[in-house]
Amino acid sequence: MRAVVFEEYGQVAEVRAVPDPVPSEHGVVVRVEATGLCRSDWHGWMGHDPDISLPHVPGHELAGVVEAVGPGVAGWRPGDRVTVPFVCACGRCAACAAGDQQVCERQTQPGFTHWGSFAEYVALEHADVNLVAVPEELSFATAAGLGCRFATAFRAVVAQGRVAPGEWVAVHGCGGVGLSAVMIAAACGARVVAVDVSPRALELARKFGAAECLDATALTGAGAGTESCGPGSSGAGGGGTADAVRDLTGGGAHLSLDALGSGVTCVASVLSLRRRGRHVQVGLLPSAAGDPVMPMGRVIGEELEILGSHGMAAHSYGPMLEMVRSGALRPDLLVTSVISLDAAPAALSAMGTTPGAGVTIIEPGRG
Repeated sequence: MRAVVFEEYGQVAEVRAVPDPVPSEHGVVVRVEATGLCRSDWHGWMGHDPDISLPHVPGHELAGVVEAVGPGVAGWRPGDRVTVPFVCACGRCAACAAGDQQVCERQTQPGFTHWGSFAEYVALEHADVNLVAVPEELSFATAAGLGCRFATAFRAVVAQGRVAPGEWVAVHGCGGVGLSAVMIAAACGARVVAVDVSPRALELARKFGAAECLDATALTGAGAGTESCGPGSSGAGGGGTADAVRDLTGGGAHLSLDALGSGVTCVASVLSLRRRGRHVQVGLLPSAAGDPVMPMGRVIGEELEILGSHGMAAHSYGPMLEMVRSGALRPDLLVTSVISLDAAPAALSAMGTTPGAGVTIIEPGRG
């Protein structure tokens, strides 16, 4: 099969022929019809993930057709249309027994723990636990984003964030996850403040339901090519994006998400909250940058909640898919670019300096 392969961290990948995958006893091989280009793929390519061994094929959010099944698979057959959470759970550990497959103790992740979906085929483990049927009316390009950014945002906003109608929700970083969070929070009746450095991203955020949009460059002087959405305030006085969010929301957001993953956006999100507000960390924080210095005095004094959110288990997809079917959620509108496998290496490399607005989908069969 053809796949995107990199031999060294941070070095431009190339498309080459590699051996076809084979299914494990309880796994399947999926013919990849569409796969999303995500910032997490960029982190892996840069060497920020210790689970990756070289050479490597990235890609973790995908949709396609089951091509082959292992002898222990009961619920799936060749020809089935499927997607999968980026966390593939074992189905047997204590976390899985509690229904928390998204934090499985023995999880595998395509594109990280093993070769991923920037390829014509991908192997997936424990199919009966992890596969999700893709409705016929849903395109593969739309379904691909459900496995990571859209499902991740859904759980972050609805389950972890406990969003309620009328609440103020701040979203720091309006890439694929952030725009998904904007759309989901607005669909749930919240008022959303979107923060980013990209005018195009903010334009999309407003289109998807944001009540207010903040250009962080105007508040902080940050360049459009930086990783952050601009620093939040520090100390009790503060300034920057956090003060701007608090001003717009009459005292702070009830719920705030760092959907990018940087020290400054993480802290800005926490400082954007009103008393007893809830911060959800969604974006991955590169380990090389160290842990951000959190304003714990404010966390204690204002009884703030600090929560993490790590994908969504396959069994939890039902409510999200129902909102998609009803038209309340439109993940298809997030797709702003569709490219071929041959264009993927350059697009992956560019994510560190020129992240695009919306979602880029790779179609391996595209000419």
